[in-house]
Amino acid sequence: MSDISFEDKIVESIPNISEGRNREIVESIVDEVRNTEGCILMNYSSDKDHNRSVISYIGSPKAVEEASFRLMKKALKLIDLRKHKGEHPRMGAVDVMPIVPIKNISMEECIEISKRIGEKVARELAVPVYLYEKSSKTPERARLEVIRRGEFENLDEKLKDEKWYPDFGKNIKHESAGALILGARNPLIAYNVLLNTSDVEIAKQISKDIRESGGGMKSVKAIGIYIADRNLAQVSMNLTDYRETSLFDVMEGIKRECKKYGVEIYSTELIGMMPMEAFIRSAASYLKIENFNYDNQVIENFLI
Repeated sequence: MSDISFEDKIVESIPNISEGRNREIVESIVDEVRNTEGCILMNYSSDKDHNRSVISYIGSPKAVEEASFRLMKKALKLIDLRKHKGEHPRMGAVDVMPIVPIKNISMEECIEISKRIGEKVARELAVPVYLYEKSSKTPERARLEVIRRGEFENLDEKLKDEKWYPDFGKNIKHESAGALILGARNPLIAYNVLLNTSDVEIAKQISKDIRESGGGMKSVKAIGIYIADRNLAQVSMNLTDYRETSLFDVMEGIKRECKKYGVEIYSTELIGMMPMEAFIRSAASYLKIENFNYDNQVIENFLI
């Protein structure tokens, strides 16, 4: 870890690894970030039911590239998807690795960072790499859930289809690590809502109704899963643009859907980190502030 000057270019990476139960493995992988000069480890968290961990770190482009490759290399040694079981969809040992512009850096530069990481991973580690979001070469490949469809177990068949040849590497999956999905994107909020029921079908139906692809709220992706540890159903979400749909709007939408099934929200969960702006926009929605302008009406924006 090292200090970062906020006059520098700062980029964030948020790799999601397919291990959330073995603390020793998670710590060993996270150590690769801790030990990279020019990187600051901000947060990491694990979920046993999902069997997945999310790691967040920032740094200079060079430092983030180095930490991301080191993390990938260590994960390949320690995670074997042939033995992996968990509620969350996954295609790779390091399943997805977003690259996010934070300060003094453009999205175009982050796209180039993702391509450099992807090329090196494919060349040196023999892991096929798919580019998604802003880094994708076709609209179909922009969506994570489309690339990941079929998951690790069906990746061999997917790679036989020319339409699904990877962007980097051979069309042969890594036998224990699958494939990596990598790309530049805007900040995303991973947000889960537990319901006071164990009926996963209710969570699945609510997820279907609230997500954008089902005609629901803009920039909301959602799936319904069962959390065995809690004996509760969960609506697991990615909010891809909190400016279009705030956390408060999502909560209100889920509350409306819950009434149809006679259930309530039990609790909510934030995975990883989120921008301060998202909290403030949620408060503005709750308070019904007319014509709220985040850039011009928040004092701290003029102090940072």
